[in-house]
Amino acid sequence: MLRLWNTRTRREEEFAPIRPGEVGFYACGPTVYQRAHIGNFRAYIMEDVLRRTLEAEGLRVMHVMNITDVGHLTDDASEGEDKMEQEARKEGRSAWEIASEFTRIFFEDAKALNILKPTLSPKATEHIDTQIDLIKILEKKGFTYTTSDGVYFDTSKWQKYGSFSGQRVEDKEEGARVEKNPEKRNPADFALWKFSPKEEKRQMEWESPWGTGFPGWHIECSAMSQDALGQPFDIHAGGVDHLPVHHENEIAQSEAAFGVPLANWWMHIEFLLVDNTKMSKSLGNAYTLSDMEERGIDPLAFRYFVLGAHYRQKQNFTWDALKAAATALNKLRNIVRDWEAPDGSVADVELEFFDAIEDDLNTSKALSTVWKLVDSNHPTAAKSASLIRMDQVLGLNFEPFINAPIRVPREITELMTEREHARAAKNWSEADRVRRAIEEKGWTIDDTPQGPKARPV
Repeated sequence: MLRLWNTRTRREEEFAPIRPGEVGFYACGPTVYQRAHIGNFRAYIMEDVLRRTLEAEGLRVMHVMNITDVGHLTDDASEGEDKMEQEARKEGRSAWEIASEFTRIFFEDAKALNILKPTLSPKATEHIDTQIDLIKILEKKGFTYTTSDGVYFDTSKWQKYGSFSGQRVEDKEEGARVEKNPEKRNPADFALWKFSPKEEKRQMEWESPWGTGFPGWHIECSAMSQDALGQPFDIHAGGVDHLPVHHENEIAQSEAAFGVPLANWWMHIEFLLVDNTKMSKSLGNAYTLSDMEERGIDPLAFRYFVLGAHYRQKQNFTWDALKAAATALNKLRNIVRDWEAPDGSVADVELEFFDAIEDDLNTSKALSTVWKLVDSNHPTAAKSASLIRMDQVLGLNFEPFINAPIRVPREITELMTEREHARAAKNWSEADRVRRAIEEKGWTIDDTPQGPKARPV
């Protein structure tokens, strides 16, 4: 049975769904004003591992991931400009075009990383009425007030505010990154609905009982998760950066509205560092999958890299570490090519794998059992069967490589022939030159008693 750390209770607990056999799972999705970076995808990969683990245990998972295409302000709370409108103006395009393009790219990148597609992917712009209805409930219960720029949630009316993140309201005030709004009653109060500026017409705006405007970022997750999964639901997940503001605010407005917990389990994935430095656009280290593709690195090598650390620990990304992950992944692929097709037998290492995964998704330990499986004395057919079951959780897509002879491209076989002619003529410098040419194309040559054999690096 899966044991999972619960941010809400601050302890590891044995997971049990509200409805037997079914799991309601909500994960905070991308804000589609730019391409998601590898730090974002660390969270999405680990959420995918959680979903795959639940499904491997025979549970049916309703996985909801929102698409934030409006309302995410630049300070991640209640001030600044909407990120969609800001990017649209910078690019000279419509906010709708920006949102459509980066939503498409997000799902393409997710597919390249073998992340399962969510059951539902609701867009904030398609659920404005749902968000307005939730704000009406909060207003009726006395949790809101209106200023010149919008409708706010009054955190002083919710006595438990701050208990989820453990962050004091005074800390939020000291850590503010924007000029204070003098009309806010409390520094932690956050926008539920923002009014459009009187001097300009926004591209994305809607009529509401309070005036023309757009929803705040936090209200969308509360509204759409409740609409899709009910309240409470089983698991809410997201990056650790969501914990102090976004998730704290979600909990406050959802529980104030409906009087029951928002979710029973909360999962937070730690930051991905780059060269032991925080990732940021200003430092030029907010890498995306396109940066990997330019270097000829398989996106699944990044997935392998992510699996090498526990999700509740910070992980440090370097290009050398990624290349090492790519080498390890390709080595595994080449090894399993010689394995027999799976049969009904099982390797006992498989039990160790699932023990590791059920221990709060200990993917690094689980990944080590894959290598233990490789080195075991089990028949390769049993190894194949176990690896496929293990890979249902890891998502590294090993099955197409099992018992699959290497197909060497024609240009590589021609270079191999050229190298053999040079070797026969004892022209060693020419033979070395051709070997380097082969390696530059992503292949290596093993000189065996049966002759040279090519394999991908």
